[in-house]
Amino acid sequence: MQENLWAEGLNVAITISDTEGRILYMNNKSAATFSKYGGKELIGSNLSACHKPESWDKILKMMESDKTNAYTIEKEGIKKLIYQTPWYSEGKISGLVEFSLEIPFEMEHFIRK
Repeated sequence: MQENLWAEGLNVAITISDTEGRILYMNNKSAATFSKYGGKELIGSNLSACHKPESWDKILKMMESDKTNAYTIEKEGIKKLIYQTPWYSEGKISGLVEFSLEIPFEMEHFIRK
């Protein structure tokens, strides 16, 4: 996925998979995040191998139903926003993209009109 060079320097982990769950792309932040599991060597492997069955079911349902899954987590003292959503090619769901952003524990929230 050479066209994603812009994503390599982002301070956001981006992981892209196909409809079968095979990892197609990881930017540098994603590779660093998953370095203890192999980093970019994970490209070509399947997401089902690194998720609990209930998480894998949720991934499949997101792609089947064209739904987004967004939540926050705390791990090792770092809070993150996880945003998982289907991606499309030629109008058809082609897989899933996950954005993982480190966020502050306390964040301002604005309501704009």
